[in-house]
Amino acid sequence: MNTYTHALSPEQVTKLRRLLEELGFEFSPKEYTIFFAQKNKLSVAVYEKGPKVLVQGRGVEEFVQFELEPKILGEAKLGYEEVHAPEMFAAHFGVDESRKGDFFGPLVIAGVYVDPAIARKLLDAGVVDSKRIGSDERIRELAKTIRKTSGGLTETVLIGPEKYNQLQAKFGNLNRLLGWGHARVIENLLAKKPDCPRSLSDQFADSRVIQQSLFQHGRKIDIEQRPRAEADIAVAAASVLAREAFIDWLDRRSKLMGVRLPRGASGEVKETAKKLVEKGDAGILREVAKVHFRTAHEVAPNEYPAPPTREWSR
Repeated sequence: MNTYTHALSPEQVTKLRRLLEELGFEFSPKEYTIFFAQKNKLSVAVYEKGPKVLVQGRGVEEFVQFELEPKILGEAKLGYEEVHAPEMFAAHFGVDESRKGDFFGPLVIAGVYVDPAIARKLLDAGVVDSKRIGSDERIRELAKTIRKTSGGLTETVLIGPEKYNQLQAKFGNLNRLLGWGHARVIENLLAKKPDCPRSLSDQFADSRVIQQSLFQHGRKIDIEQRPRAEADIAVAAASVLAREAFIDWLDRRSKLMGVRLPRGASGEVKETAKKLVEKGDAGILREVAKVHFRTAHEVAPNEYPAPPTREWSR
């Protein structure tokens, strides 16, 4: 284990700094952190967002078990996940999507099968929800580990912008589109592991949205959705695979077009979209972006109508 992260309260942040000072850690400035400290080859960063602590380097497990958990967090969970979350180690699929709020790029949905052995190996490898990983390099490293550890029991469905825009117009409801994508992943995983009893994903709509797509093909599986499902190792692993596919697509398309397609829905995204429209036909956005977003209407109002309301719901 070479990385560990956990949310902290403001009081715990203060206590942790005091502990690190007592242990002889050296502090230095680092962007976006409340503080950053190192000792030997172990680093401890407490980020402003959260706040949360990220422990990396040599000796992570020992530091967490003998310092962080008993003295700061007041709980012993590392290495005891089977006790605290036994359902995470039962055989199941974890399904998650990536970057559905990004204007540029595809919608990607991925799934991973775990059993007790696979779940433990993924935890020990440091797999966490992709939103907690800031480095593309780290995403790709973990994705490689996930595929190897799961023995091929993974699935990724990438819905490129052109297909996405067609389906969005067909379904008219984005939760139905997302449910359709989840169902495709689950069906493909069932073809590889037909005896899997359960699928888990984050709560985005009534589970019947997924079930209706599955049952018409005769699939029988328990569909479970719950808030913050990314705490489950299978869902976290799926989020990493989905994120990898998204960033790889965006990198490839950016190189092909000779224009860097930025992530998210920022002012930079709008400026890039505007430049693409100015360089050629406004229809180019259908090939690289989700055109029901307001950004498409703002840069090409004659081509794309204004969306009535935000349609994604969780």
